[in-house]
Amino acid sequence: MEMDMWKFFGITHTDHTVMNPMSLAKTEELIECLRLPDAGRIVDVACGKAEFLCRVAERYAVTGTGIDLSPFTIEEARRNVAVRGLEGRIELLHMDGGAYQPAPGAKLDLASCIGGSWIHHGHQGTLEALGGMVQPGGLVLVGEPFWRRAPDPDYLKRTGQDAGMWGTHAGNVQTGVDLGLSLLYTVVSNEDDWDRYEGLQWQAAERYAADHPDDPDVVPLLQTARGNRDAYLRWGRDCLGWAMYLFQKPRGSRP
Repeated sequence: MEMDMWKFFGITHTDHTVMNPMSLAKTEELIECLRLPDAGRIVDVACGKAEFLCRVAERYAVTGTGIDLSPFTIEEARRNVAVRGLEGRIELLHMDGGAYQPAPGAKLDLASCIGGSWIHHGHQGTLEALGGMVQPGGLVLVGEPFWRRAPDPDYLKRTGQDAGMWGTHAGNVQTGVDLGLSLLYTVVSNEDDWDRYEGLQWQAAERYAADHPDDPDVVPLLQTARGNRDAYLRWGRDCLGWAMYLFQKPRGSRP
């Protein structure tokens, strides 16, 4: 029996503030590097619970748009924005981020996609799409996995991944540079960041199963969550990395 993907991620990310393996301290560190102008405009594709958008809006006098396809996390995002009194500054769209296009004439200062590069068919496609959204001098921010070392074939088999899915940390940077973007900054998750990200998923799955014994999705939920846990502990912790990459579009380029 298969479980709805969005329900699975909604359950396993119940306790996450940001839905990626980056600490809040490092996320704030990156936000300080944005230096966005007053009245700037930003978009976040695959915004999750809109935590990144909210923190940027609380730090800078900007307006933003968040896009997410999950019916579960978009509701979390709406609650998050409302609780923080940001409805007038953050617009949320429940749609496929790959179909999003800024309004004609829009001048975006930042376009981000943190952990959703599959939407634009990979890291390069994501950088190209986001780079096309921002004005000259605008910022492009992506969150992307990378291989810390060559993955074990058993890990790839267990997780259904392919060694070519991810590049290296340096390779992720070079992809942006080859597209004409300037690298401004990177932050990289360490083992503690990853342990927290993964551990919160195991906890959420086990607690949901205990609290909802009659839900038929409990069996596939636990099978997948426990399988992911074992793969992470045996192999993933040592080979898979994660970083956020901040690029700038050249000021002399076309919008």
